[in-house]
Parts: sequence; C-alpha cells; structure tokens
Amino acid sequence: MSHILLVGAGGALGSVLRYLVGLWMLQRAGPAFPWGTLFVNVTGSVLIGFLAEFIMHKMGASPEMRVFLITGVLGGYTTFSAFSLDAITLLEHGQTMSGLAYIVASVGLSMLAVFAGLALMRAMV
Repeated sequence: MSHILLVGAGGALGSVLRYLVGLWMLQRAGPAFPWGTLFVNVTGSVLIGFLAEFIMHKMGASPEMRVFLITGVLGGYTTFSAFSLDAITLLEHGQTMSGLAYIVASVGLSMLAVFAGLALMRAMV
C-alpha cells in the first residue's frame, strides 16, 4: 500500500510540473507547434535516464525512492520517458528485435488508437 501512495504522490507532483512546463513553453514559443509536449518528453527522457542510473548504481537508494521518483514523478510528468527507458533497456540487453518491435508497436499502435478514439467519438456526435 505504501508504494501506491508513493506513486500517487509522485504522480501528482509530476502532473503539476508537466502542466506548468507546458504553460511556460506556450508563453515562450506560442501555440503553432506542440513545443511544450516535445520539451516535456525530451526532458523527461533525460531525467529518467539520469535518475535510473543514479538511483540504482550511484546512490543505492531504496525501492521506495525509485517508485516515487521514476514511476510517480516522472510517470506523471511524461510516460514517454518510461517508454524510452523500456526500449533502451531491451536494446542494451541485446534484445534488438524485441526493442525495435516494441518501439514500432508502441508508436504505431498508439497513433492508431488515437485515430480510433477520434473516429469513435466523431461517429457518436
């Protein structure tokens, strides 16, 4: 139960951070391109790489800290960072085909799912 609370608390912080960063980027770059989402995805990916290595190999931190920071905060900030870490982990472990399949399936199926959701709602309206 404590891990669930840690993920929830971290997720709340990450979601608020994502919102604030999105507003900040919108004020600076305008609405013509989704700069906020791109910025969040890239910074989240840098942070998850840094924190995964730092927490596990340099800091020797507790599983609770990993759950709070990586699953919670960064999961609330961007799930793209988790996708990126999973893909890189597969590739680093020599599972090249699985890693590439995961990347193609994640991006392709997610795009198709958005199209499906849009089409479903548009058909209902």
